[in-house]
Amino acid sequence: MKRSLGVAHLTLLSLTPPEVVTTAAAAGFDFVGLRVKAVTATERAFPMHAGSPMLRETIARMDDTGIIVRDIEFLPITPTTTSGDWLAALESGAALGATALTVTGADPDRSRLLDTLTRLTADAAGYGIRPVLEPISYQPVSRVADAAAVARAARAAIMLDPLHVHRGGSTLDEIRALEPDLVPVVQLCDAPLEAPTGPDRVAALQREARVQRLLVGEGALPLAELLDATPAGTPVSVEIPHAELQARWSPLEYATLAARSARQLIDRVDEARDTAAA
Repeated sequence: MKRSLGVAHLTLLSLTPPEVVTTAAAAGFDFVGLRVKAVTATERAFPMHAGSPMLRETIARMDDTGIIVRDIEFLPITPTTTSGDWLAALESGAALGATALTVTGADPDRSRLLDTLTRLTADAAGYGIRPVLEPISYQPVSRVADAAAVARAARAAIMLDPLHVHRGGSTLDEIRALEPDLVPVVQLCDAPLEAPTGPDRVAALQREARVQRLLVGEGALPLAELLDATPAGTPVSVEIPHAELQARWSPLEYATLAARSARQLIDRVDEARDTAAA
């Protein structure tokens, strides 16, 4: 049985949530991750609050296509984050049937971060949603082992993004040490081995993460090894914003390329694992 393959909204951020659902289905994906909350002040905010026309249209297209929403995003947990920053997103996520809310550890005070995430986890459980903490290479929580420790303490989970795994200095041994329940989904993208350079390291890493990721197989990240280090059958979500390619192809064409390149790698890894286990 093929493992489930999805696409994160950042891959198709020019599209509204209903358009993401339709495009994902046409490109051959099984699920989507949707942004119900803008991440930056300059990012387009989609009116996805509970009861909104866009939310209803998204659900209608899910019903038409069979696409499910696995995760919603995106919440940076900062020193000032409160329940007012996540309750509306949780309501939207529950309406969509999502089971995860992606968050990042942007608070340098570990005790306060843990307290906030624990409160979020408790609130999210009432909506059938579990926070997934993604280690980000330029955030206070940047390594897999660090994110896992915080997530365990808060009864949350973690999101594995190969770009941030590599740029943050995490190892495959850290990934192999994770219990299966802690990893509900793993992302895929590619990049050069060497990190981008510039006078502002954080700005360079942010730009790479947001608009310069490569299709699977076009970079040099150890993606097969990373997939092999995760529990068998873990769903995979493609997160590959690539401004140059996206300017050249239509959203559907680009999504199809992203799906095809990811599926080829996934099938190769899973076939090798099955052969080794036989």
